[in-house]
Amino acid sequence: MEDQLSLMKWIASAAVAAMALGAQAQTYYQGNPNIVVPPSSIPQAGHFHTHLLIYVGASSTLPNGGVFRGPSSDASGPAGFHPTDIQAAYRMPTSGGTNAIAIVDAYDMPTALNDFNTFSSQFGLPTESSSNAFASSNKVFQVVYAAGSKPIGSSWAVEEALDMEWAHAMAPNAKIYLVEGADSSFTSLLAAEQKAAQLTGVKEVSNSWGSGEFSGELGFDASFVQNGVVFFASAGDLGGAQSYPAESPNVVGVGGTSLFMSGTVVTSETVWGGTGGGPSSVESRPSYQSVIQSIVGTVRGCPDIAAVADPGTGVAVYDSTDGGWFVVGGTSVACPVCAGITNTRGQFMGSSTAELARVYKNYGSRLYRDITFGS
Repeated sequence: MEDQLSLMKWIASAAVAAMALGAQAQTYYQGNPNIVVPPSSIPQAGHFHTHLLIYVGASSTLPNGGVFRGPSSDASGPAGFHPTDIQAAYRMPTSGGTNAIAIVDAYDMPTALNDFNTFSSQFGLPTESSSNAFASSNKVFQVVYAAGSKPIGSSWAVEEALDMEWAHAMAPNAKIYLVEGADSSFTSLLAAEQKAAQLTGVKEVSNSWGSGEFSGELGFDASFVQNGVVFFASAGDLGGAQSYPAESPNVVGVGGTSLFMSGTVVTSETVWGGTGGGPSSVESRPSYQSVIQSIVGTVRGCPDIAAVADPGTGVAVYDSTDGGWFVVGGTSVACPVCAGITNTRGQFMGSSTAELARVYKNYGSRLYRDITFGS
């Protein structure tokens, strides 16, 4: 059942929201009153849920020292890390990317084009000049209804804003498709997955959602196979718990870190304690993970890579459907960030398994920042 409650009202009055949502309501993340779990991130049987968390504490309590500041050219604006911060953290160019990245989410975001352009204008990123969000001729941003008609409801709007804005932030010159599934059911989102993978120019598909593993998931693994496309999925926001499709051997599973910076310099990056992952209870170890056999044994291990996700070191997101600027965390952040980084790298692989073979071939190399602290 989709919740229509306004996200801003949900944040402003958590007690009222909890009553409206019923017994399944989860107001704060692990009891922390500074971090809200939105309705879209609450698990429901037969549905995928988002992996995002919203930081609502005073800016003075943010670990990086109040409103996050980037370099001098980006020393103002909304709270949360800005694109130039994360570009610097992962040594990315400020103008990279090519072809296209598809974002798959559920329901509709009525303000998608406006919010994409507002975020982009705020941070000096390319904007979409067309006033028609659905025009196939759009060069920068396009909305696609996976089922051919407008989905009902907008309870995933902040997730959609996060995904499209931060994939764009890491690959500014790649076209961003926002593919909206009819709802969050397994059937709808897996159908949207295939629609996204077949769009013109798509090289990466980002999925910031999942569910717990289940016995029938092997039958869905083929949904994440498309020639020339690499699929990404966030590993979840429950420490050490497995999430599907991140655990699929046909998907790059993306975990989360806590990122601390001084200006443009990373001072510390550690495991975020909330990141999902672990040995799969269903999937066997793929051949590309033979190099870590001593860690994972005979089963698929996840995540494969990771990036910023701690809501206390969250990113700025603009979602006017729900009220404006937010500081957002969760592995929902790391997923589009990693999809954008992969796009900007420009060495497009023929499949997710080919990309994962490349990742593990470079296991332990200087291509990656080795995260050795945290749990």
